[in-house]
Amino acid sequence: MSEESIVHVIDDDEAFRVAVSRLLDSAGYQVRTYASAGEYLIEPPSPDMAGCLVLDLRLPGPSGLDLQQALTRMESTLPIIFLSGYGDVAASVRAMKAGACDFLTKPVEKDSLLAAISNALSQARKARAKRHESQTWNSKLDSLTPREREVLDQVVAGRRNKQIAASLNASERTVKAHRARIMAKMGVDSVADLVRSAERWQADATTSSRTHRTLNA
Repeated sequence: MSEESIVHVIDDDEAFRVAVSRLLDSAGYQVRTYASAGEYLIEPPSPDMAGCLVLDLRLPGPSGLDLQQALTRMESTLPIIFLSGYGDVAASVRAMKAGACDFLTKPVEKDSLLAAISNALSQARKARAKRHESQTWNSKLDSLTPREREVLDQVVAGRRNKQIAASLNASERTVKAHRARIMAKMGVDSVADLVRSAERWQADATTSSRTHRTLNA
């Protein structure tokens, strides 16, 4: 388990916070507890920190669902496990549609809570790794010149060197030189790898954009 993985427990019941904190501490997790959504938002964790939230549905002030919406607007990627003694079908459906990874009812079984946290932290680690890969890819893209970006776009579109050369009013030799530099900067060994990588990140960016619009609708 990563030392950076922290379980954030947000619940207004002090006895519950203490009990869960002791349980998670005995299981080897780092734990931080908060009595309200506002207390958590005073100093939210870094987006690069792996972890998850164990969040009560009903809190004094902003509710757990309100906090979930606020975190979505802040583009937080920490998975949320909702807990509630008052949860109903409508609340659980709303929470899950908004991206919660689990919804448990109090009193919660220890094994169920630990299993949910283990799954949430696994999701968080995968999301962080994917985010790092995306940042690396975007950094490489930024290293390309405007002309190299034009060539890359046309290579990904499946156009041949001759077609690219004609569209750019350049020689095939120049296009081949651009392509070689692009492959070196992007860290790939073949045009096929370049195309697969570009298509993958284009698809991921489109999916991420659609998801963000849906969650904020």
